[in-house]
Amino acid sequence: MQRKPTSMTILIADDDTDDRLFMDKALRQSGYMQTIRFVDDGEDLMHYLRREGPYNDQNAPWPNLLILDLNMPRKNGFQALSEIKADPKLRRLPVVVMTTSSADEDVIKTYNLGVNSFVTKPFNFNRLVEIVGALKTYWMDTVKLP
Repeated sequence: MQRKPTSMTILIADDDTDDRLFMDKALRQSGYMQTIRFVDDGEDLMHYLRREGPYNDQNAPWPNLLILDLNMPRKNGFQALSEIKADPKLRRLPVVVMTTSSADEDVIKTYNLGVNSFVTKPFNFNRLVEIVGALKTYWMDTVKLP
């Protein structure tokens, strides 16, 4: 039987305070009771993943899953995703884009950059709970992560 890691961390990169609050609440409501970390933009995300600046200690647990918004200041999700998938130390990290966009060109561009999943943010909180519950079940309970 496959042994799951004892601690699972989801890292969420999203600059919108309300979206971060809703994601945290939806994850908790869907039964995810482990570590959730947030970064405000792509610059902070890359510092977190590279263990730079304020993220070079135990306060920055390695994520098992990254949920990435596309529209962020300083460095957007496309740029961050490109850097993650180009870096041999980071490329195995599963990345789910969750954004307000449903544009075909954004879907195609993110998959071409190596995203694992693309989800359009719902406008209904109950639907968000369903979506993050499905993500939790798939990424945390079903698949074997590196």
